[in-house]
Amino acid sequence: MSEQPITPMPESARAVPDGSDLGRALGTDFFGLDELLTDTERELRDGVRTWCEQQVVPRAPEFWEAAEFPRDLLPGYADTQVAGAAIQGFGCAGVSPLAEGMMCLELARGDGSVATLNAVHSGLAMTSVHELGSDEQRERWLPGMARVELLGAVALTEPTHGSDVVSLETTARRDGDHWVLDGAKRWIGNGSVCDLAVVWARDEEGDVGGFVVEAPQETDGWDAQVITGKMSNRGVWQAHIRLDGVRVPTDNRLVEARTFSDTNRVLMRSRQTVAWEAVGHAVAAYEGALTYTLRREQFGRPLARNQLIQDGLARMVTLITSMQLMCTRMSQLQERGACTIEHAAMAKLHCTEGAREVVAIARDMLGGNGILLDHHVGRHFADLEAVYTYEGSRTVQSLLVGRAVTGLSAFT
Repeated sequence: MSEQPITPMPESARAVPDGSDLGRALGTDFFGLDELLTDTERELRDGVRTWCEQQVVPRAPEFWEAAEFPRDLLPGYADTQVAGAAIQGFGCAGVSPLAEGMMCLELARGDGSVATLNAVHSGLAMTSVHELGSDEQRERWLPGMARVELLGAVALTEPTHGSDVVSLETTARRDGDHWVLDGAKRWIGNGSVCDLAVVWARDEEGDVGGFVVEAPQETDGWDAQVITGKMSNRGVWQAHIRLDGVRVPTDNRLVEARTFSDTNRVLMRSRQTVAWEAVGHAVAAYEGALTYTLRREQFGRPLARNQLIQDGLARMVTLITSMQLMCTRMSQLQERGACTIEHAAMAKLHCTEGAREVVAIARDMLGGNGILLDHHVGRHFADLEAVYTYEGSRTVQSLLVGRAVTGLSAFT
């Protein structure tokens, strides 16, 4: 049988639109919450949006698929001023908690890995130093962290203690003018690339402390191994860390970190950031689906003209608006110093559940294209699974809310 020549595909048949337009921001804000920002805050928020649209979104499929940490994006991230944005002084932008939340939303709308990097560096590490450090410690570390010259990590979760972090097993013993840390940590974002890590451990008195390890990658006894095989947030690295006699100067213990209640002050702030992140993923998926269904034609008409599609879009934007409103009120309470860990828990619970529904609807609307990285929605669909779990799973958040409304703890 003779070989038949292969007929090249006609150029017109090759011209199938890719998903590059699905990463464009549409500024979804059904109830006009943008009006609550000052002009300066709006400019900063728009700067994060522009940076993500121009620098992050086009590259996100590449570093997500390769599971590579996009270190070359750090200077641009620093320029957005989102790191420590709501901290007053120390080289930080000093914006309102609401503006910071909207900036974090834009990071997640761009890419979940970049948003998680920020949640760790700013929401956990910088918050730990700012909330629990002395004035001298803040001056020593926060300016460099704000410029992202020092990339931060927080080592709290352990291999056998995730939701049960209060059972902290990592130890800190005093040896002259140093603390010596021993133990293991797991799922530590930035743990293999950080310049500064806040390690949570129990001292010989049983007190919980936050110990700042500087230049950990060069410190004897610090062994960080990147966790591989992830299906979510593949562009940010989490590490399994062994601490074997890691020595930390005594003045590197955060002075206000003495009990797990102090740790909860940091977790409350980080959960607020994570709630905003969830909204960002939902906005990205909704906007991608809206753009796609307006331009995608089936049976001679745009998908968006079909009742089922419009019903789905209406459901998505309604969920997003409810999440935006809850996060806005949470940020207003934070500015007054009235936000509690239960407020943050409810926001994280509602926003991650709502976002999960939004990204599922959006992925379905894109059909087969919904699983392609160059159409972006599938990436947000996968990355949201990490957001749904980290900084306290859905179940843990629900038990915090349940304790608040009943006065009874189901944890013990």
